[in-house]
Amino acid sequence: MKRISELLAYRDEKKQPYSQTYLKTVHNQLSAIFNHAVRHYDLRSNPAAKAGSMGDKDGGNISFWTKEEYQRFADEMMDKPVSYYAFEMLYWCGIREGELLALTPADFDFKAGTVKISKSYQRLHGEDVITTPKTKKSNRTIKMPPFLCEEMQDYLKMLYGLKKKDRIFTISKSYLHHEMDRGAKAAGVKRIRIHDLRHSHVSLLIDMGYSAVAIADRVGHESIEVTLRYAHLFPSKQTEMIERLEKERMVETNVS
Repeated sequence: MKRISELLAYRDEKKQPYSQTYLKTVHNQLSAIFNHAVRHYDLRSNPAAKAGSMGDKDGGNISFWTKEEYQRFADEMMDKPVSYYAFEMLYWCGIREGELLALTPADFDFKAGTVKISKSYQRLHGEDVITTPKTKKSNRTIKMPPFLCEEMQDYLKMLYGLKKKDRIFTISKSYLHHEMDRGAKAAGVKRIRIHDLRHSHVSLLIDMGYSAVAIADRVGHESIEVTLRYAHLFPSKQTEMIERLEKERMVETNVS
């Protein structure tokens, strides 16, 4: 039997180690199955519980940029339009890297001010592959702020001979990572991952006071996932709740 350390060394289809959140989810589901067997099928004990937990439900600390940090970074990207507009979409819409790279002109409705997320891009075995999004919730239509609609219309005009179903960002993930390195260094901000721009978008929405339900609908998450994963970013909202509850109690007392 393989040791746990060997199992944890496995890589996914992209040759990357499984995330702490994924490992925690696998362990929880396996443990739930064994608990069911203990209760209903005379299994003597839960082997997953005996083996101990693995992974981290919080997935480690979430890194993100403040709006000010992102704007400093974006200023450094303006020398390369494809980079600038790609990062604008990632930050202001909170979309995933694969969702960005799958975008076509047909996905945009500038009259309605929306972009439709219905597919994801991958490069597999030297070929471009378009797949369905990560989850059912990932199929969504996102409202864009007017300034971003204007920017994307400007960008599309730059692309000569573009057809409705053509990808508008024909760049690689490694290109984006290289540009992230370049821009972060030039702007003097901490280096975060491309995916952390999604975290940055969520943190901005939390700071603006939007609920977990509203945020989840925008970024394609379950609301409980947003609540749990970003709980540490909600403390000010908890304080606001307590203050309002205190006021409600005082009003009730005064009426009585």
